[in-house]
Amino acid sequence: MIAITGANGLLGSFIVRELIKSNKHFLAIKRRGADTSLLEDVEKKIIWREADVRDPVSLTEVFRDVTQVVHAAGLVSFNPRDAKKIHDVNVEGTHNVVSACFANNVKRLLHVSSVAALGRQKGQNIIDENNKWSNGELNSTYAKSKYNAELEIFRAQEEGLSTVVINPSVILAPANWNRSSAQLFKYIWKQRSFYIEGSLNYVDVRDVANITLELLNSSIQNERFILNAGSITYIEFFKLIAKEFNKRPPSIKLNKKLLHFVAAVEGLRSRLTNSSPMITTETARLAGTYFSYESEKIKKILNTEFQTIDQTLRWCCAYYLTKINEKK
Repeated sequence: MIAITGANGLLGSFIVRELIKSNKHFLAIKRRGADTSLLEDVEKKIIWREADVRDPVSLTEVFRDVTQVVHAAGLVSFNPRDAKKIHDVNVEGTHNVVSACFANNVKRLLHVSSVAALGRQKGQNIIDENNKWSNGELNSTYAKSKYNAELEIFRAQEEGLSTVVINPSVILAPANWNRSSAQLFKYIWKQRSFYIEGSLNYVDVRDVANITLELLNSSIQNERFILNAGSITYIEFFKLIAKEFNKRPPSIKLNKKLLHFVAAVEGLRSRLTNSSPMITTETARLAGTYFSYESEKIKKILNTEFQTIDQTLRWCCAYYLTKINEKK
């Protein structure tokens, strides 16, 4: 029996769909009251179990009779006010997942990490699985949490649990464009004027879901794999989406000085309105950086190729256009 934490999330929902297609027995784990709208069309085919990764007792209970776990639950945020929650969900949550695996004699754990966990340093251009973590201003609170979460996985490896870690870059998928990376599509639809220098590393959610299950069912253990389809500048990325939407792309480049000012204003606005800031000091620090994550290892091991950026954006944009037309 397979259990998936964060089954109602962006990646988790696609993993669930792949498991349904292959007629696998699985348990989909979510928090009480969590939004399951990403899976509403296949709701009747899912066995839901409620547990919170921050609650070790609930995890130990739902992992009974489970032999494999995909740990896809996590919190992505660059809001300074979320620092404690990021640690609790990503670090303590992973610790609790590992402990629940041992308590139930789970045989295998696949951990969904992030390329952020590999660390970033000034002057780097290409990063692979062998990159050594080094504290620095280019590593966000989120990045540190994912790095520390991986330490929990490495501890589990040392104690005998069969594990695999995947490090996806920015996951692109058709989803609620008010959340996660999907907000990038809404930004272009609204024809916003500004863009920043720098590059975006991306991967199609379908590739991540398929590779996750292929690795879970393989004999590969105690390895990590970067999942990254490529790298593209923000302005080129926005132009491609704008072309699909037949919208005007951003045309005004924000320099770093102005970006930090905007981040300060956004921080004040978000505190006054109790909302999430669009730009933070952490995201502003990453502006103008160009990193490329090397994914040759997974390509060779599984003999696989990733969706191209054109294929992914065409798929995503078609979904949003359909949703928009349905509302008319």
